[in-house]
Amino acid sequence: MSKILFTKGHGTGNDFVLVLDAEGALSLSKPQIAKICNRHFGVGADGLIRVVKSSALPEGKAILAEEPGAIWFMDYYNADGSTAEMCGNGIRVFARYLLDRGLATITDGGTLPIGTRDGVKDITKSANGFAVDLGRWKLDGESVVEVSGLDVARPAQGIDVGNPHAVVALASDSELAALRLLDAPTIDPVPENGANVEFVVPRDPMVQHGVGHISMRVFERGVGETLSCGTGIAAAALATRYWAGSEAPNQWQVSVPGGVVGVRMFATEDGEHVGISGPAELSFDGEIDLATL
Repeated sequence: MSKILFTKGHGTGNDFVLVLDAEGALSLSKPQIAKICNRHFGVGADGLIRVVKSSALPEGKAILAEEPGAIWFMDYYNADGSTAEMCGNGIRVFARYLLDRGLATITDGGTLPIGTRDGVKDITKSANGFAVDLGRWKLDGESVVEVSGLDVARPAQGIDVGNPHAVVALASDSELAALRLLDAPTIDPVPENGANVEFVVPRDPMVQHGVGHISMRVFERGVGETLSCGTGIAAAALATRYWAGSEAPNQWQVSVPGGVVGVRMFATEDGEHVGISGPAELSFDGEIDLATL
């Protein structure tokens, strides 16, 4: 197989190359994925998503044992070719792809279960696109972050939403704008598997009509600065609520360079879950000649 078809899509500017490989026959190397995602020499994207049936992968078969309805598995890779546990924007684009290509349906009021390396994620339709239940979350320790554009290191709150995050509070929009995220922020202590780093500024007032509002920029491990990061948006809202105390709301609007994504925290039988909602668009189709990679 020297040529493969792809679709380009994005969620609030966080963009992906999607490749349909239903039976799991395609094997892309880490350098090939990095070349495809390269914005100068490839298609250009923040990540690559292989659209594969859960039954074609060992981790997917384990997913099916938990949820037989999770027919499809989101096999996600960062722009450098490394794997990632989850992608909140990517899974919404994944759902859009499945629906637009007639590979799956979501009935009114129904859910679409999708397999990921972080387990099954349930997708529903929302007013502005799709909503995804990211599942349970947890505080993940504190650290110190240094980044170009800030004179001094800042404390960060670790948040685990299936993948690791370090959330840093900033004092003003001018501090947020001054960040230079061409190079990765340094985190002390260094996380074993790395972490995405979110920089957050609350709006003034932060809470309006019972909804919290924050602005955010993010540096994603294995990618760099992106216009949006779905799990990072959830982590930023969770950390801000944690800092704000018990009276803080469970509904948030997070503004990122690529748009606005909603966040909701809600109780379930197995503990509190966090979900995000936002748009997902497919941009264009194309063909990649693997012989040139």
